[in-house]
Amino acid sequence: MTEVESKFCTDACLHRYLIATNWSKKKAGKMIKDTLKWRDLYKPQHVEWEEISKEAEAGKIYRANFRDRNGRTVLVMRPGVENTGNLEGQLRYLVFCMENAITNLPPDQEQMVWLVDFEGWNMSMIPLKTAREIANVLQNHYPERLAYAILYNPPKVVEVFWNVIRPFLDPSTQKKVKFVYANDEGGQKLMESLFDLDMLECAFGGRNRCKFNKDDYVVSMKKDNGKPV
Repeated sequence: MTEVESKFCTDACLHRYLIATNWSKKKAGKMIKDTLKWRDLYKPQHVEWEEISKEAEAGKIYRANFRDRNGRTVLVMRPGVENTGNLEGQLRYLVFCMENAITNLPPDQEQMVWLVDFEGWNMSMIPLKTAREIANVLQNHYPERLAYAILYNPPKVVEVFWNVIRPFLDPSTQKKVKFVYANDEGGQKLMESLFDLDMLECAFGGRNRCKFNKDDYVVSMKKDNGKPV
């Protein structure tokens, strides 16, 4: 095992893969080997900002400047502002964001949170092939990295889309996806239990009126990427 592989295969990593395979050592071992091969070929840890900067311009995925109440990194996703039709570029950017979110997790956390805002979205924006490819990468190479995903105020068509992609997701991942509606009291109580509303963006029922700023985000990502600002 190389130094890079040894660094990746921590006790926490092995634990995540065991959970993902229902504690099957054989399946977890195979899954880790497949991930190591994928990481060697795809090199997700070496995706450069310049390579995916175009994908980032619209704010379709970004690391929020707040965390949930457990200190987890939050990725905000806005598929309604998709700005490219390049599947490979979209996937590279998602992987970049996943790696960045993991890097910014506190030492006591292994999982991140997704907040998904569907304003302006329709089913044509994410073809089935793209959804399947994304599901494959996330499930097979980032197992147990998602604490939960909030689908906030989704239109009815999202439920149709969810039923299409759900068969590609394992049961534990399915349970982590939560539909939350602005006019539902239970949903709002859930958001308040998960987030500090003073920090949470107003688009998700919070009181923070800050919006995605491309220039500020570029500065933040370049700092994380070790590049001069």
